[in-house]
Amino acid sequence: MNNRTISHIIKPQLVIEGAGVLLRRSVSPRASNEYDPFLLFDHFAFNNPQEGPIRGFPMHPHRGIETVTYMLDGSVSHRDSLGNAGVIGAGDVQWMTSGRGIMHEEMPRRGESGNIYGFQLWVNLPAAQKMDQPRYQEVNSSSIPIIKKDGATIRLVAGELDGVNGPVTEIAAAPLYMDVKLDPASRFIYPIPSGHTTLAYVFEGAAEFGGQIVESVSMVVFNDDGGQIDFKSATGVQFMLISGAPFGEPIVPYGPFVMNTAEEIQQAIQDLRNGTFVK
Repeated sequence: MNNRTISHIIKPQLVIEGAGVLLRRSVSPRASNEYDPFLLFDHFAFNNPQEGPIRGFPMHPHRGIETVTYMLDGSVSHRDSLGNAGVIGAGDVQWMTSGRGIMHEEMPRRGESGNIYGFQLWVNLPAAQKMDQPRYQEVNSSSIPIIKKDGATIRLVAGELDGVNGPVTEIAAAPLYMDVKLDPASRFIYPIPSGHTTLAYVFEGAAEFGGQIVESVSMVVFNDDGGQIDFKSATGVQFMLISGAPFGEPIVPYGPFVMNTAEEIQQAIQDLRNGTFVK
């Protein structure tokens, strides 16, 4: 089976979101939709004392997308317009399908180490599901399978590996979402379905991807020119591996909304103004 090659490498840009939260952003929503079905990928950390008080994401709306929060350290306290509330702790995942509309709040808290560290991914919804009822898949750290093989340690959130399935299911994009850690002098090969968009976010160490050395912190975008991804690590590496089936639909992103037409965006804004956004 041929290996996929690297299309290009993205160096994350620092951006400010929410109530002054500093993030490393690799992918942001664009009408060009080049990473279909993925819309956004943020890497957040609140580990510099000079940043001052912890800030977060006060109550805000979403429509037409799925937001995925994965914590490595610290936690995020959340609540929403449907009456849900809870805490996403270290190792936990929240996969929220906003559907027709939800208002929610995410406020980070430091862990015992004094740090906050995690990622947020946005996944598009197909037109046929953009106005579905919102839902959550709350995944506790203890329910995420950990697979160890040939010097690799994989936490499998969504997708399949060696007959083991991740706990997040029934997602339209048929995604793969896994946290991969490779020991020094180890190798990990994973088959990817033809046509699926595939990204790897390297956040610790360095590795060889498709014959090219990539150092942290970088987002690797792969070509669809092979059937597998081949990862080799000389000194150790940790990365998020993300893959999914594109929908091939036009999108119109506007802040926290991603719809298929400008008229649908205008309707979302109108619903928010007249109090009918959440049902």
